Amino acid sequence: MSKSIKDYKKEIIKAARKAVEELIKVAEAPIIKGTIMGDDDELAADKLKNAAATKKLAILDAFEILNRIELEEESLNEIGEKEEDKGGFAERRSKR
Repeated sequence: MSKSIKDYKKEIIKAARKAVEELIKVAEAPIIKGTIMGDDDELAADKLKNAAATKKLAILDAFEILNRIELEEESLNEIGEKEEDKGGFAERRSKR
């Protein structure tokens, strides 16, 4: 039997949460591990700038993924609620 769209979405959400955890690790990693300033200070400054930009991108990506996870979970909850509300004509009419 094939998986439903809902099952696939749940798997994607699970994978997205793992991706956010990895992005958090990137954001938490120190930029300066040792002394990088030396003979070529301009190159070292460029590396620092690139590392800071990478961290910023990781943080923004993590927030974007979290927002999408939230939207998809809300969507799944709405689908679940609609499935629970299904019933025959008489059942739907009796709720009014």
